[in-house]
Amino acid sequence: MKRYLFGGGGERPKGMPLGNLTSQFFANIYLNKFDYFIKHKLKAKYYLRYVDDFLLLHKSKKQLEIWKKEIDLFLRNQLKIELHPDKSKITPLFRGIDFVGFRNFNHNRLLRKRNIKNIKRKIKAYKRRVIGFEQMFKIYKGWNAYACWANSYKIRQQIKKEIIEVLLNRI
Repeated sequence: MKRYLFGGGGERPKGMPLGNLTSQFFANIYLNKFDYFIKHKLKAKYYLRYVDDFLLLHKSKKQLEIWKKEIDLFLRNQLKIELHPDKSKITPLFRGIDFVGFRNFNHNRLLRKRNIKNIKRKIKAYKRRVIGFEQMFKIYKGWNAYACWANSYKIRQQIKKEIIEVLLNRI
């Protein structure tokens, strides 16, 4: 059976910086009405929301299309916000969905390719001595803490090996 999902992120040109804890707190307060609408009016069984990003899962693509129109109307009329036109789409779940920093599938979670490219770019900067050891160590610790939530054992070992090789070449 094919399962589809629908998700969307809000517009971000106004308001507080995205990483700000108060913006996360106020998003939860502001979008409480939205949560209620999804759960009690639409009666969606599988709904996930993190700050302003959300997913709805359903086996019927038609049902998701109906919900998308109802959600769009609710957000415009009740909360005065809009769905992001490029990010709000209905997709078969087997293709995976980009959500909360990962590429999510039925039974696994992968790192975004751009995050792997970013850490490799930082390693190259460290190799060229643009970034110091302390800064590289902080970058690696943060990246590894993020990456360990995905099915990423091999890539994490590879990245660690690359950093150690740079360190050994400096000795």
